Amino acid sequence: MAYDENLSARVRIALAGERANEKKMMGGLCFMVGGHMCVGVTQDKLMVRTGPAGHAKALTLKHAVPMDFTGKPLKGFVFVLPAGCGTQRAVDAWVKRALAFTATLQAKGR
Repeated sequence: MAYDENLSARVRIALAGERANEKKMMGGLCFMVGGHMCVGVTQDKLMVRTGPAGHAKALTLKHAVPMDFTGKPLKGFVFVLPAGCGTQRAVDAWVKRALAFTATLQAKGR
């Protein structure tokens, strides 16, 4: 499955200075921080890891929808529709949210 290269480039810019690795998975491109999935790009949507506590709040934000691959939404992750991640500023804000949650996790040894 293809993913939006321009959106991926905006994510890379937003993650500049972070120790992030890219990994193709879940039908798109995921960006791992500390060994944990942080953000990703699936088709033309931004996938954002919010954590369970930030999930409901993130869904109140414009252009955020539940992340649903199997018919059951995955709690702790949201998709941001293309209208909500079309600029660097918008992507920066979503990536900042994902990094804040990922920072609460213990780094995985690799």
